[in-house]
Amino acid sequence: MANPEVFVVAMLLLGLAAGSFINVVVHRLPRMMETAWRAECFEILKETPPREPTRFDLVRPPSACPACGHRISLLENIPVVSYVMLGGRCSVCRWRIPVRYPIVEICGALVGGVAAIRFGVGAAAVGACLLGWGLLAASAIDIETRLLPDEITMPLLWSGLAFNLPGTFAPLRDCVIGAMAGYVVLWTVSHGFKLLTGRVGMGYGDFKLLALLGAWLGWHALPAILMLASLAGAIAGIALVAGGRASRETPLPFGPYLAAAGLFVFYCGDTVIMLGLEYLAGTT
Repeated sequence: MANPEVFVVAMLLLGLAAGSFINVVVHRLPRMMETAWRAECFEILKETPPREPTRFDLVRPPSACPACGHRISLLENIPVVSYVMLGGRCSVCRWRIPVRYPIVEICGALVGGVAAIRFGVGAAAVGACLLGWGLLAASAIDIETRLLPDEITMPLLWSGLAFNLPGTFAPLRDCVIGAMAGYVVLWTVSHGFKLLTGRVGMGYGDFKLLALLGAWLGWHALPAILMLASLAGAIAGIALVAGGRASRETPLPFGPYLAAAGLFVFYCGDTVIMLGLEYLAGTT
C-alpha cells in the first residue's frame, strides 16, 4: 500500500473488528473449556455426558444479551459506536453491558494502529497484530476468570517461533532459548514460593505466557519483562489493598502485567532491554 496513512487507518478499523471478536472469545472460550473438561471427566468415569441443548462455540449461537436473550442486530454490534449509542445498556431489557467491551475494542484498534506505524506493510506488522491481539484476549480472560487458556498461549508460542524463523523480531536461537527460559524461570520462582510459604503463587498459564513472550522477543527481553511486570503488579496490589478493594491474601492475576510488559518491551526495544539486563546483572 503506497499511502502509509491509509494503511494505518485500515489497521485501526481492522483492530476494532478484531477487538469485537476478542470480546466473543473472552465470553465464550472459558465456557467452552468447562464443557470440554466436563466431557473429559465423564470419559474418565466411563459415563455418558449429557447432550448440549444447542451448539456453542465461537460462531454459534449468534450473539445475544445474556440477561434477556435478545438477538443482537448488526447495528447493535458496531464496535464502540453501538455501545455509545445504546448508552451501555441492552436495547430491550436495559441490562448494563460491561465496560470491558468498548475497552477491548479500543485496545484492539490501538494494537493494529501501532503495529502499522511501527512496522509498515509486511510480515512484521502481521506478527505484531497477532501477538497483541492474542495477549489482549488472554489478559481479559485472566482478569475475569483467573485462567490463561492453552488454546491461546500455546498457538502464540509456536507462532512466535515461526515468525522468527527468518529472524523477524529476534534470532531464532535466542527465541528458542527464550521460550525455554521463560517457562523455567517462573516455574522455579513459583515452586520456591510454594516450598517457603506452602501457598501457590502462580499458575502454569503464567509460565507459558512468559515462554511465549520469550519465543517472540528472545531470551534477552525476559529480564526487562519480569522487572516491569513485577513492578506494575506490586504497585497495583498496593493500590488495591490501600483502597480496600483487596487484602494481602487476595490472589491477583499476573498475566495482564506480563502481557503489558511484554508489549512495552516489544515496541520500546533495546533501551528497556538493556535496563532489564543491567537489573539482572545487579542482582547476581
